[in-house]
Amino acid sequence: MGEVAYNIQQDTAHNVEIIVHVDETLGEPRRADLVNSLENINGIKSAEFCPLRYHLMLVNYDRNMLDSQEILINVVSQNIHAELVGPV
Repeated sequence: MGEVAYNIQQDTAHNVEIIVHVDETLGEPRRADLVNSLENINGIKSAEFCPLRYHLMLVNYDRNMLDSQEILINVVSQNIHAELVGPV
């Protein structure tokens, strides 16, 4: 308890957080690769899988630089079946 995923004061008004549902069961190395791949995209602030719900990924991004479909396309381009669940 008491842990903070990110500092809300660093977030700007144009940051959005979405949930991506991953259909496959990915092992830890594959999840880490996906997170690193997304976090290397300009405009994505953070990406992380929900603890104990490894089929759900939270992605925080700058909506002035990207849109949610671009994030989904990047995930799917890595041979992962996924869909957007919606904003947080």
